Amino acid sequence: MANNRQKSETRFKVANREALIGCALAVFNMVWWFGFAFGLGSKPPEEYTYILGFPAWIFFSCIVGFLVMVLLVSLVVKFVLKDVSLEDEEEEDSK
Repeated sequence: MANNRQKSETRFKVANREALIGCALAVFNMVWWFGFAFGLGSKPPEEYTYILGFPAWIFFSCIVGFLVMVLLVSLVVKFVLKDVSLEDEEEEDSK
């Protein structure tokens, strides 16, 4: 019984850690977007610079930001997140 409780606590610790990593990625995405969108986009439109036909603030905040997030999430999923069973150990024992 104590062993099952310990496995359950470990599972919740892993889940909480991974949830915090997901929240950190979301905060990073918002800071990236906000920084480029309002940092470069706060000038009058006549002063915008363009990259591939997009204003620089859209290019960096939306296009490059999306690509950076895809890369970061892929790396986190591949190297950081763990495969943890979601089944309760007590349910498996009773089956």
